Amino acid sequence: MPSPFPGMDPFLENPEIFPDLHDTMVAYVREALHKQLGAPYYVSLKARVWMESSVSVKEPDVRVLRSRQKSPGRQSRSSVALAAKPSRPIVVNVEREERKETYLEMFKKTNGGSQLVTSIEVLSPTNKTLRNEGRKLYLAKQREVLDSRVNLVEIDLLRGGKHATAVPRALAIDLAGLFDYHVCIHQYYKPSKYFVYPISIFDPLPVIEIPLLKGEGEVPIDLQAVFERCYDVGSYEMWAGYQKNQLVPPLPPEKADWATARLRERGILSA
Repeated sequence: MPSPFPGMDPFLENPEIFPDLHDTMVAYVREALHKQLGAPYYVSLKARVWMESSVSVKEPDVRVLRSRQKSPGRQSRSSVALAAKPSRPIVVNVEREERKETYLEMFKKTNGGSQLVTSIEVLSPTNKTLRNEGRKLYLAKQREVLDSRVNLVEIDLLRGGKHATAVPRALAIDLAGLFDYHVCIHQYYKPSKYFVYPISIFDPLPVIEIPLLKGEGEVPIDLQAVFERCYDVGSYEMWAGYQKNQLVPPLPPEKADWATARLRERGILSA
């Protein structure tokens, strides 16, 4: 079953689903590149790994501590100190879990080894969450790439969260108007330029051009074809939650009405 939407499926942005789609997209972007790239280029799957804390709190054993002295008479400081009982602290359990985020790096084989040419990222919810270690690591990697002789491709298929791609959001909106999703491409040999593909929820995902080394051109990737392959392989229709018709994050009213109409047209929701 194909996705009921022409481009990105907003139901797959749910944080319970998107991490799976993220890794599937990374894998099939790699597949699409390898179908077109010939020697000496190749694409490698990489991962960022960090530890993330999950905190649980155990309530204290609340007791009223009283002096055992029956007499309310005046006490010396030393007798008060001796009678004092220690307070009971709360217990905070901090479990540390390993988190992993995949991305792609394109290399060119050379006589001396391999040269990193292009870094390709599909943004994840952690990349767009403030004060998250995943975002900190992502932005550090982004800055490292931008300061090097390496191209950067960022694919953002998430409406929610804090803007994270290298292009300043306000400048992109000034030129393209509001958009739901976007792709940002930075070529190392054009340091002041960002090539942005603005994407509307109403439209198919674009064909983008992945840059190679200067003077060696670009490789076109049909993101819609990649997404459709991911949707088919991932069987996302089985767990997208279309019948509940509850989007996370929600759409504005006019787009929510459109999404509901799409589901009804395809018989997923009753009229």
